[in-house]
Amino acid sequence: MKAPRIALLFNANKAFDRDVVAGIASYLRDADVAWDLFLEEDFRLRLAGFEHWQGDGIIADFDDPAVAAVLSRSSVPVVAVGGSYASEAEYPCDVPYVATDNAAIVKLAHQHLAEAGLRRFAMFSQPATGEHRWALERENAFHDLMERDRMEVEIFRGGDTSVAAWNESVRSLICWLHSLPKPIGIIAVTDARARQLLQACAIAGIAVPEQVALVGIDNDPLVRALGRIPLSSVIQGGEQIGAAAARLMDGMLHGVPPAELRLLVPPAGVNAQASSRHQAVNHPQVVLACHFIRQYACQGIRGQQVAAYVGVSRSSLETYFRQELGCSVHDAILRFKLEAAKMGLESGGASMADVAQGCGFSSAQYMHLVFKRELGGTPRAYRSRALGEAEAA
Repeated sequence: MKAPRIALLFNANKAFDRDVVAGIASYLRDADVAWDLFLEEDFRLRLAGFEHWQGDGIIADFDDPAVAAVLSRSSVPVVAVGGSYASEAEYPCDVPYVATDNAAIVKLAHQHLAEAGLRRFAMFSQPATGEHRWALERENAFHDLMERDRMEVEIFRGGDTSVAAWNESVRSLICWLHSLPKPIGIIAVTDARARQLLQACAIAGIAVPEQVALVGIDNDPLVRALGRIPLSSVIQGGEQIGAAAARLMDGMLHGVPPAELRLLVPPAGVNAQASSRHQAVNHPQVVLACHFIRQYACQGIRGQQVAAYVGVSRSSLETYFRQELGCSVHDAILRFKLEAAKMGLESGGASMADVAQGCGFSSAQYMHLVFKRELGGTPRAYRSRALGEAEAA
């Protein structure tokens, strides 16, 4: 029997699109379905010629209105994937559409920051373009939440990230950050935008998360690897969306029409990391010290270096830490290194020696001793447990 030819039109340089494609692959494997898949070799979305696609079906990212325009003329079954819309008129007509629930994503990010004790909120969005309609929907969802709670609506779109505009974009972002009341929780519409916020806070000397707590959207491991401070992020559920889209296409290929044209997939949760773990810290030297520790703990810094950065004596800083946080400067450094080590172990890819080195431990043996002393188990046992729980989920 000849395998159906299905085109996947996604830009897999985006975390969401990668997850959707991974979800399609999971469905094909789990359902024992064989398709001949067309994707560009560089995983980019190119529309030229697709109104005349001679295959059997198309699954495509409809966030770009140009895609919807071209595929509206398609003679083969199409399943659309994209962001949800508050208005039914924004959805394509007569095309099955599997959507990430933008309102639920923003609500979850806001709830996460509120549970950390924050009472002021802002959003860092994208420049308004046709391709960023999903960002506007997230803005609208944030606006509705703030209006509901009778709070000021603070949304900053910022500039693009081209070489020519980069310096001005960073400058304007820092100005906006300085203008905000502190402490504040900021929702970035993507992890990429959240990473820009983290960099701007580092440049401006704004402590994360004591003064600005951040949460992104996408749970992109590449973005996390590029940041000095581990980024909290909403997990969109892209793999579930991809699997649902593939299931719809599989049914359509067998003559089964979709039971409904709109399917909203809720977010899977929040990957909570250091960027949103806000603590109410009042002493300015402790705020500065924590900011320095989060950026450089994994480079092997010691308490004396932290005190020198803050500009006070080591003994004075130790007193401030005991009063504010109930721990020593050394304890704070060690806690951050342990959190970084746990995240490295959860990824499953790096060796014990590489995790230890990347987190500022002098050796894998020393990391082993610290884990046993502080957590009651070995790094290897922690990894096995974390990976087992991930597979079970």
